[in-house]
Amino acid sequence: MKDLENFVNTGKKEYVRNMFNSIANRYDFLNHFLSMNIDYLWRKKVISILKPYHPESILDVATGTADLAIQATTLKPNQIIGIDISEEMLKIGQEKIVDKNKDSIIQLVNADAENIPFENDCFDACMVAFGVRNFEDLKQGLTEMHRVLKPNGKVVILEFSKPTQFPIKQLYGFYFKRILPFVGKLVSKNNNAYMYLPDSVSKFPERENFIILLKEIGFKELQVNLLTFGIASIYSGTK
Repeated sequence: MKDLENFVNTGKKEYVRNMFNSIANRYDFLNHFLSMNIDYLWRKKVISILKPYHPESILDVATGTADLAIQATTLKPNQIIGIDISEEMLKIGQEKIVDKNKDSIIQLVNADAENIPFENDCFDACMVAFGVRNFEDLKQGLTEMHRVLKPNGKVVILEFSKPTQFPIKQLYGFYFKRILPFVGKLVSKNNNAYMYLPDSVSKFPERENFIILLKEIGFKELQVNLLTFGIASIYSGTK
């Protein structure tokens, strides 16, 4: 109940910031452990979609600990900027970037996805992994991503989705709602972070509904690719 009260009192944005700040030091371990490292392959798929476009400037929205930004350096862009509202996640991301000698390419900025601090039409590509469902105002965040993309710029969005086929749907539901929150709570020491995850996924307007929203904002040439029996989806399009 206390966690629900915090959500109501502070709003989703502050709730998400505080939550990720509190689990930042265990986030990477849990992310890879709970997904059995499949999340790495999903991010690799995002990079493969961007590769034919040879983007020179990339914005990584909700970059977290910069996993996707680091993988995007394989595209050999001139610059990657990652933004996130969680200061603690960014600190860990910066340590990883320095450790991998990628600090000449990647810059991390503490910024809100719903108010991106860059001019119109300045990025060749915009990407986000597991972040859009955390936007307080989903339409506003996506509109900002559209705004900062250059004409014909590429957007790629990786997000969790819900499998629909038996028995994956049932197995996934049990794991996502029972096993994942229990292990997440045990390791992260946060009582609610990994209960928020399945709840946020269940409320996200996935697949066709999300494509409709992207069209309304102005994205075109939209596609959705289902990954690992529909556990995750990649949405891509152009401005």
